[in-house]
Amino acid sequence: MLANIITALRVPFLTASVFPFIFGSLVLLKTKSFNLPGFLLGLLAVISTHLSANLINDYADSKSGADWQDMSFYGFFGGSKLIQKKIFSEQFYLNAAVFFAITAALSVIFLSIILRTFVVIVLFSSILLLAWAYSVKPLQLAYRKVGEIVIFLLFGPALVMGGYFIQSKIFPDFKSFMLSLPLGVLTCAILYANEVPDFSTDKAVGKNNWVTLLGQKNAYLGYYLLMVLAFFSIVLNICFGFLGVLPLLSLAAIFPALKAAKVLKNNFQDKIKLAGSSKSTIQVHAIVSIVLIITAIL
Repeated sequence: MLANIITALRVPFLTASVFPFIFGSLVLLKTKSFNLPGFLLGLLAVISTHLSANLINDYADSKSGADWQDMSFYGFFGGSKLIQKKIFSEQFYLNAAVFFAITAALSVIFLSIILRTFVVIVLFSSILLLAWAYSVKPLQLAYRKVGEIVIFLLFGPALVMGGYFIQSKIFPDFKSFMLSLPLGVLTCAILYANEVPDFSTDKAVGKNNWVTLLGQKNAYLGYYLLMVLAFFSIVLNICFGFLGVLPLLSLAAIFPALKAAKVLKNNFQDKIKLAGSSKSTIQVHAIVSIVLIITAIL
């Protein structure tokens, strides 16, 4: 039962939200006292919002029929399949999504009291709305070729700038926005890599994204572009003086990125092998995240 709940929540994917938030929270560590209660409440809000988004995504993709096209479970894409296997119902996913959304909202309310500003409530409301609008009607943004942009915003600027705001009460801020670019683009790349094996099932239900736009055969070109943008943004931050030279170590992540791109190019119709490209892309995100967090601490 516990294993099914972990699968439903997509717990391993929480690194995509937790790492950027931690990084944003630590950027000012050397110059300001660390707001630990604010950080913990913000982290709870981040995790709860991410879980809510995961759950409502499975609910919406079941409703649309996308997750019913292929009943196999691949771990990285295609949904948890727990609805399709009749382990959990669609209503369970909806109820759980609402529960975590409420948990996140309560965390943000307490956070606003600590920070003595309602700005955080306004920002959170926008983030939660966008997270749900990604999956559910009437907007269902993941189906309208803008899902990748939404993921970039939610897992880049929203998280890094959010952590930065809790510690500094400064928003908007150019520095924190620039620092959010690498992780935002890399999370977008994770989504993009997951869309390649879902190409035929997405197309069958009218789920239009960048892979359906480029075509499965040429999708690797878009992946290369995302990786170039991610690593270029790291170099750009160094040039602006927002990062030291230590983040250059993250360029080691180019190797798993190239491995993933090769799979996307040569095995674009083999879902089993494509799971490897998703795994490698997650590794790229993790390597870059850890290097940036260490940089902030040091």
